[in-house]
Amino acid sequence: MTENNENEEIEFEIDLGEVEPEPAAEEFEIDLGLGEDIDQPDAAEAEIDLGLDEDDEDEDDESPDVDEAIDAAIEELREELESKFGEWYVIHTYSGMENRVKQNVEARAQSLDMEDYIFESVVPTEDVVEVRNNTRKTVTRSVLPGYVLVRMELTDESWGAVRHTPSVTGFVGQGQTPVPLSIDEVLNMLTPSVKARIAAEQAGAAPKLKKKVEVVDFAVGDSVMVTDGPFTGVHATITEINANTNRLRALVEILGRETPVDLEFRQVSKVV
Repeated sequence: MTENNENEEIEFEIDLGEVEPEPAAEEFEIDLGLGEDIDQPDAAEAEIDLGLDEDDEDEDDESPDVDEAIDAAIEELREELESKFGEWYVIHTYSGMENRVKQNVEARAQSLDMEDYIFESVVPTEDVVEVRNNTRKTVTRSVLPGYVLVRMELTDESWGAVRHTPSVTGFVGQGQTPVPLSIDEVLNMLTPSVKARIAAEQAGAAPKLKKKVEVVDFAVGDSVMVTDGPFTGVHATITEINANTNRLRALVEILGRETPVDLEFRQVSKVV
């Protein structure tokens, strides 16, 4: 063997299997969450739902029979209004004096011998369910607080008799000229009382009519304190009120941002 052959390198190849490539530096990352701000949800998207938003099924849905009775009563009222002599006018009164003014107008028409010119006066009313201190109470109130309807033949004498009735501040009209109402306008004002009457007549014989519900304790924009639940002690601002379910939606501050939450009336108290 020559010298060249003795010095010739012999190559060996050992198969160790496939070796997985190391990840590129830019793909290898350990995030301990120590140096980055936590993404906070947008107030428009973030919403904590406590399961209070679904409306309860209303047990007072009107039945077809009640609807037919109301329609018939309203049509009967229209025919009655159209058959009566005189025009309907609106007089303005001091707040809370509507019923007293009605009685005084009728009394003055009789005492001043004006019954041939002043025929009747009406305070349009409606039944409303008031929610106060988490309790509900049905009350009858004026549809037009501070106003009374009077059916009359307008003359200088009849105008003076009504205008100078105690607690009357004037007629509704253009300047000093009273403007009569149309039959449709009168009918619209008297419809709530018709519905209340039908509801009373149908009580026990058919489902009750759905009544208007109003919340006395709270209003949109009120500041409240959460007194129960996971947000106890947090101030909030009311944005929506659902009187039918005794629930409200309010904005509370979470992680520095305002977030809408659903609450029951009993879970908040008004901040004075």
